[in-house]
Amino acid sequence: MKKVKKGRQEVFEEGKLEVKLEMIPQLLAFGLSIEQIAQGLGLDEQVVRQAAQPKS
Repeated sequence: MKKVKKGRQEVFEEGKLEVKLEMIPQLLAFGLSIEQIAQGLGLDEQVVRQAAQPKS
């Protein structure tokens, strides 16, 4: 049972990260800096920079 609970928690955390990453372009459009976004979302600045790059 513990293993299932841990698995659900991991999926939940991954989902939260995905939502944060999807928000980054919108927050940049509002004029927030990479540093502000990283601090506000609790992410590393490098992660924010990577997510901000256009996808090809």
